[in-house]
Amino acid sequence: MTLVNIVLPPPRREGGLPLMETLMKRRSSRNFSTRDIDLQTLSDLLWATFGFGGGGKRRTAPSSHNRQETELYVALSSGTYVYDPVLNELRMVLEEDIRTLTGMQDFVSVAPLNIIFVADTSKITGKDERGTIETAYVDTGFISQNAYLFCASAGLVTVTRAMIDKPALAAKLSLRPEQVITLAQTIGYPEE
Repeated sequence: MTLVNIVLPPPRREGGLPLMETLMKRRSSRNFSTRDIDLQTLSDLLWATFGFGGGGKRRTAPSSHNRQETELYVALSSGTYVYDPVLNELRMVLEEDIRTLTGMQDFVSVAPLNIIFVADTSKITGKDERGTIETAYVDTGFISQNAYLFCASAGLVTVTRAMIDKPALAAKLSLRPEQVITLAQTIGYPEE
C-alpha cells in the first residue's frame, strides 16, 4: 500500500484581520459545518499554527528552549497526516478517517479537521517527569492559541479539547512511548 502525501500550496504570510480585532473575535465553538477546508486555507492555518517563521529556525509559536517537540497530526476525512513544516506538506500516516477517535464529543466527526498535538518528550531534557509534562502542555497551549487566532481572522471556528481516549488514539497512530498526546483541536467553518 502506498500512502499519498498532500503537498500544500505556499502559505500566505500577509493579510488577515488586525490583531486587536482578531482578539475580540477569538472564541471556542462546538458547532461545525461539514464543509471541507480548501488546501490554501489549510496551508495558511498550519503555517500560522506551528510553521517556520522568519529566518527558518524559529516556529510561529514558542517552545521551551526552542525544542520544537510538538508535532501536528492532522485528521481529515481522507486520512491522517503529520504536518511537515519544512516541506509544507502533509505526510500520510493512516489511510482512514479517524476523526471520531480524536475526541469524545459528537462534533469531532462532523468537523472537517482535527489537529492532534503530540509531544516527543525525549526532546525535553533537564527536567523531572512533572516538569517534562508541564513543558509539553504549555508549549501545546502556545501552538493552540495560534490556531485560535488564525481561525478568528479567517472566519473559521475552533475548540481545543482534552476529552480524548489517549491510549486508544496513541495505539491507532502507532505512537512510541515517549510520544504523548497533549490535546486535540477541532477546526472548521461555522455551522450554517
